[in-house]
Amino acid sequence: MNPFPQDHCLICHEIIRPTIGWRAIFSIETEHLICHPCERKLEKIEGETCRICCRPFRLIDEKYRKGDLCHDCFRWEEDVEWQGYLEKNTALFLYNDFLKEVIAKFKFRGDYVLAKVFAQFFTKTLDQLAPAILVPIPLSEVRLYERGFNQAVALLVESGFAPSEILTRIHSEKQSKKSRLERIHLPQVFKVDTKITLEGERIVLIDDIYTTGSTLRHAAKLLKQAGAASIQSLTIAR
Repeated sequence: MNPFPQDHCLICHEIIRPTIGWRAIFSIETEHLICHPCERKLEKIEGETCRICCRPFRLIDEKYRKGDLCHDCFRWEEDVEWQGYLEKNTALFLYNDFLKEVIAKFKFRGDYVLAKVFAQFFTKTLDQLAPAILVPIPLSEVRLYERGFNQAVALLVESGFAPSEILTRIHSEKQSKKSRLERIHLPQVFKVDTKITLEGERIVLIDDIYTTGSTLRHAAKLLKQAGAASIQSLTIAR
């Protein structure tokens, strides 16, 4: 339960000051869950981005770009073991210092109410990606017990969509501690519910952060091999 009243920012807990102006007077004011200072710190991903991972090209040196792909995605796609599984990732915000702290509160400190903040942005994007089966990246039983909830499931539920929990995690080591090469050569970390028919289906994977893309590609590879026609993903941050 959120201990702060509705007129307080769900991130910093300061009072949300109403927007004053003609636009606010003559439009239907949507509910504000965060204050304007916090909203300004969320950097939307805009401009030209990598075709697959959504990495903004303006933030990388030209030598790390290969046409419409960043160097990392180019390396994934030239590897016959991984090419073509993840069609595209859509990320909403840059993983700056502010968002890193917010996601840490959401993910590691059990602040479930922050799912409502991101749900406002997720809903619009998920509407654009519909129709598709929405599959949250699962946690191991140990991680789920530690955190109390799966943040990817929370994002879908608070966005008004039903999660299809057809994946389970069979490998519990933290991938964040591993190098890119170690992640690539990990055994398959997921298994898929074989009772579900995925033949020809469009799937959107849901996770909080796109880092190396290893987790999403492991899931995408398994789902593609199970018959899915295409797999995209949606994350809060890149």
